[in-house]
Amino acid sequence: MTASVEVRRARAVAARVRLRAGRTGYLLGALCIAICTVMLLPLLMSVLASVKPTAEAAASPPTYLPHALSLDSYERLWTYQQGLPTYLANSLGTALLAIAFTLLLTIPAAYALARFPIPGKEVVFVFLLLALIVPYQALLTPMFLMFARIGLTNTLVGLAILHTAIQLPFSLYVLRNSLSAVPRELEEAAITAGASSWQVLLRICIPSAMPAIVTVALFAFIMSWNEFLGALVMMSRGSSFTLPLILAAARTETSLGGTDWGMLQAGITISIIPCVLVYLLLQRYYVSGLMTGAVK
Repeated sequence: MTASVEVRRARAVAARVRLRAGRTGYLLGALCIAICTVMLLPLLMSVLASVKPTAEAAASPPTYLPHALSLDSYERLWTYQQGLPTYLANSLGTALLAIAFTLLLTIPAAYALARFPIPGKEVVFVFLLLALIVPYQALLTPMFLMFARIGLTNTLVGLAILHTAIQLPFSLYVLRNSLSAVPRELEEAAITAGASSWQVLLRICIPSAMPAIVTVALFAFIMSWNEFLGALVMMSRGSSFTLPLILAAARTETSLGGTDWGMLQAGITISIIPCVLVYLLLQRYYVSGLMTGAVK
């Protein structure tokens, strides 16, 4: 009799625990849905505004849902000034150069700081990380004067160098910690087999740290693609503008007595697509690489 009472009591406790866990799950799900709605609603409104007719996009008060669908805003953006393909090519070229420069500089530096017995390397590492606390806006004036002397203004290479300087401290932090986590036994075995330091880096360390390298490349791409102030300072020719610059220029254009909001929202929609695609394609590497680089 006592045993059956205990069993019923245990079953009742288990049922209450399952009920509480189910309620908690529903509450967390509702909270996640609410946060996603708040985050995605502005993007959805931008997309909807980009497919409105010109008059409806400029209407005040605005309409939230388009009464008719139109691609006129995209057509105007495609032929705006030098043409949308020119600005997309400039942004993409700058981002790819920034990724290449960042990886070429940070991978060997991170490998040296992680593996070589450099005197005072921890002090050097901390000193390099101090650049994270310096606002890059403070560097724009001296960099512009230096680039103007050597002819790097209004060039994608010059802008990519600026973006690389912005990205270097964070990239070095992630890669150095990731390379430190590579087992030394693999390196010792390769050296015993006659491999040089460069061969160890290329054949062992880089494949092992690939998630962190992809993370660094992803951050460099998004930063370069969206960066505005440095491009505004370095670029003065319309043919060398990146996409954020031309969208800021489109903000001052007039259509029906005000800003051409349809064309502006079309540009914003187009600028979002590459970042979303790159993140979705590399999400698996991004999460694992960021965690590996953050925890030594």
